[in-house]
Amino acid sequence: MTDGAGGSPGCSEPEVSDSLRTFGEVFKAFRKRAGLTQEEFAELVGYSVQTVAKIEQGRRFPQPDFVERAEETLDAFGTLRGAARHLSRQPGLASWFRQWAKFEAEAVSLYTYECRVVPGLLQTEAYARAVSFSVPPLPDEQQLSERIAARLARQDLLATSRKPPTAFSFIVEQAVLERYTGGEEVARELYDHLLGVIERHWNVEFQLMPLRQPVHAGLDGPLRLAETADSCWFGYSEGQENGRLITDAKEMSRLHQRYAKMRSQALTPEDSLGLLKRLRGAL
Repeated sequence: MTDGAGGSPGCSEPEVSDSLRTFGEVFKAFRKRAGLTQEEFAELVGYSVQTVAKIEQGRRFPQPDFVERAEETLDAFGTLRGAARHLSRQPGLASWFRQWAKFEAEAVSLYTYECRVVPGLLQTEAYARAVSFSVPPLPDEQQLSERIAARLARQDLLATSRKPPTAFSFIVEQAVLERYTGGEEVARELYDHLLGVIERHWNVEFQLMPLRQPVHAGLDGPLRLAETADSCWFGYSEGQENGRLITDAKEMSRLHQRYAKMRSQALTPEDSLGLLKRLRGAL
């Protein structure tokens, strides 16, 4: 399971967050003070009613863009902005992933190489569910619900309406897509979703690493790189039951070299799109 949203009980077990519930109650109070229904507020800020409801219930982590729009729309005197700074936990995310998730939420550039599963930011609900049920021990319904909710909430980062919009680069092994995790129906929906993301989001670059690549710079495993607004770079690597945030300059230099090399070894974005369409057509 990737994105720190799966795994077995113990240090990686997702936690329910009192701080999220508290933020939700404060947000709801300001919404009602403004005389707005959930539907009216959702239309004003450009988010779905479902997202607004889940944030009020403490079931979804509010992204920075949501907090800013809510702060301005509800004239909250800086209260929501201040409360959001104390949201230290996110239901559905493993403890060792949360620190990276904070960098991810504020990044202006995000690079991801994945050789195990489709990156969480690109998954469908059905695919995320299939991945969760593939890795023992099996989650209970509450754990599964929190994991999937956390993963889908992170996909708000893809929005081109963010200021500035995050620039994404994804390199995914072709073998990951041809595994058909969850079966052909799940794979078919996943292919359609990927094609939609690539074609709708000009800030997303997607490349497939072909099945045959004799020289491969990513043999040490998956990696992620994030650039902050002040031009600082951080890395993240993940394995069985753990993840590691990387800040050392020398390590970051090596990771940049590897990612740059993989970009040249993978299919071009245009050829990757063509291959993805052929794979979809074969289903």
